[in-house]
Amino acid sequence: MELNLDETSLRVYRALASAPRLDILNQIAAEPCTASDLSQKLHLSKAVLSRHLSQLKAVGLIKETAGVNNVDSRRHYYAMNVDRAEIIFPRKVYLPFSSVRQEVPVGFYSDFHIEPTCGLLTTKGVIGKIDEPRSFGETARVHASLLWFNNGFVEYRIPNPVNPGMRPEMLEISVELSSEFPGSNNAWKSDITFAVNGVAVATWTCPGNFSDVRGRLTPSWWDANFSQYGLLKHVRVNKNSVGIDGEEVSRVSIDDLHLESSPFINLRIGILPSALNNGGVTLFGKEFGNHPQDIVVSVYYSESGT
Repeated sequence: MELNLDETSLRVYRALASAPRLDILNQIAAEPCTASDLSQKLHLSKAVLSRHLSQLKAVGLIKETAGVNNVDSRRHYYAMNVDRAEIIFPRKVYLPFSSVRQEVPVGFYSDFHIEPTCGLLTTKGVIGKIDEPRSFGETARVHASLLWFNNGFVEYRIPNPVNPGMRPEMLEISVELSSEFPGSNNAWKSDITFAVNGVAVATWTCPGNFSDVRGRLTPSWWDANFSQYGLLKHVRVNKNSVGIDGEEVSRVSIDDLHLESSPFINLRIGILPSALNNGGVTLFGKEFGNHPQDIVVSVYYSESGT
């Protein structure tokens, strides 16, 4: 498969720009798999897996077949449809940018407003008391690797790496999260808003609070009926717009955040009072869920005058 920089191949790039979809490709490149096989191996709900498989099929990277080698035709398998992809780029499409990456523990917030249901966990147990907002003020919160709340926000005050002579080009936020439901509900929607320096940059509607399979990293003592994992989302603010996993969601630009004049990047994650789907927030740190990371904030910049 040869890919040029046209609208058709851009859909292929978007399909590849996803860690879960790359995991799917790695699994079925080794051998054809059923949807049930993939769900178990990758710890993905069937609803989430179905969306990823549909996107990979739509761009021709995988195919669905009945049976393997004419055996067991009642079962549907997914297999690779291509064995290579060649991407041809034009002479130069953008200036090279430098970047600074910071990883912030989910419990290292500097401000919060929390309404139950709510709670915080380390890998050893509960911090304070479940459904007690005052527990979010405990000093032990900095060790939390899972936190949840039904309404409100947490805000992180992150040192701004932008110095004189550096021009911000893109801000990227990466975090694993889900909605919040007492117990768990895989179809519990929530409109989760990301705000930076007081500017609401993006709202993402999370489809649920997942417990259908155990998170890869979730400690064994955590009840299997409670939230097990989230979805890893990438919010990118550039010079023109904001995208979530490559899909444009707003026209806020990085210039609107005034990073050059602020010593800190104030990142707020929460539910707006006007949210249509008020389903809460669950944030996963590097020792819960499926992804071994906390909140990752990266600033891409060029040198002034370049």
